[in-house]
Amino acid sequence: MRVVVNQKEYDLPHQSMVSDALTLIAAKPPYAVAVNLQFVPKSQHAQYPLNENDQVEIIAPVTGG
Repeated sequence: MRVVVNQKEYDLPHQSMVSDALTLIAAKPPYAVAVNLQFVPKSQHAQYPLNENDQVEIIAPVTGG
């Protein structure tokens, strides 16, 4: 299935979870995840299913001032 992760298209197997998308892009903590603009808590990454054409944003914190 087609999923967009940080504005890049990827093909993931059906029944993939948020954790599969994180593994796909080798995300390094800390980060926050949103699927279709909905925040997904870390505790739900392994159970939160992805669907065709979902938009996944993986955002790392930025420091500075």
